[in-house]
Amino acid sequence: QVQLVESGGGLVQAGGSLRLSCAASVNIYSLTTMGWYRQAPGKQRELMASITKDGTTNYADSVKGRFTISRDSAKNTVYLQMNSLKPEDTAVYFCGADGYSLYYWGQGTQIAVSS
Repeated sequence: QVQLVESGGGLVQAGGSLRLSCAASVNIYSLTTMGWYRQAPGKQRELMASITKDGTTNYADSVKGRFTISRDSAKNTVYLQMNSLKPEDTAVYFCGADGYSLYYWGQGTQIAVSS
């Protein structure tokens, strides 16, 4: 089993920035893809950003140009740098990891953006 632990959530003003961290209990190269998701009240969980084993990144249109996913393989950690935050970004943010036959989830961290 893979453990994922997110950190970095909190309250921020519109226009501000936050960085989320997701620490994995295994070498991240043992995972096919890692990603960041969010779920706002009354809405479906959406994939915002992902990074593959070879370093390829993808972003949802809603966050493109504002959010950046990155990794530190030495620390088995992926990050989500969030800039120019908007009230619409308020949600619970989750780290997810594709472990080939299983998909793993972190516990989630709350982001609240005030206007």
